[in-house]
Amino acid sequence: MIVVVSGLPRSGTSLMMQMQEAGGLPVLTDNKRKADVHNPRGYYEYETVKRLASDNTWLPEAEGTAVKIVSLLLYELPDDLDYHVIFMRRRLAEVLRSQHRMLAAQSMDGPDDDAMRQHFERHLTELGQWAAVKQNIHWLDVDFQEVITTPSPISQRISQFLGLQLDEQSMAASVHPLLHRQVVEHNNGP
Repeated sequence: MIVVVSGLPRSGTSLMMQMQEAGGLPVLTDNKRKADVHNPRGYYEYETVKRLASDNTWLPEAEGTAVKIVSLLLYELPDDLDYHVIFMRRRLAEVLRSQHRMLAAQSMDGPDDDAMRQHFERHLTELGQWAAVKQNIHWLDVDFQEVITTPSPISQRISQFLGLQLDEQSMAASVHPLLHRQVVEHNNGP
C-alpha cells in the first residue's frame, strides 16, 4: 500500500503529511523545497513526483510510506499498485486567497479567481468520477477546517482508513490552528 496525500494547491496537504509523520508513518520527501513563511513547517514534497507522467519507476520505494502528489498527477498512478488516497478538501475561497498571497510574495500574478474557481470545480468533479471506478484506489476525503478544529477524531478516522496503528494523539498534537491564516467564512464562498 502507498499512502497518497493529495488535494488542490494550498489545501492542507503539507499539514496532512506532518500528521502522518507525527503518527509514525514514514514520509517520502527530499526536503529540497525548504520551509518558508507560507509553509513554516515545510512542504513535504518529493521532487521526483513532478515527473510521474514520464517516470513512475520510483513508486515501489513509496510502498509503506506517505507521499504527497498534487491532484492533477493522480491520473498518472499506474493500476498495478494499491493506493490509499487522503484527499484534502478546503474552501475554494481560502485556496485562492492563499495561492494569491504566495504568488504575490514571489512577485507573480495569479490567474483570475473566477476562472480558477471554475477550473478547480471542474477538476474536482472529473477526479471524483475517475477515482470512483478505480479498483486499486481507496479514497478518504478530509476537510481542512475539521482538521484544524477537531484533529483528534480526524486522526482516528485516518488511522482506521489506513488500517494502521498510528499514534493518533501525536497526529492531533501536530496540528497548529494558528497556521490557518487564510480564513474565509463559509458564506463568502465554498
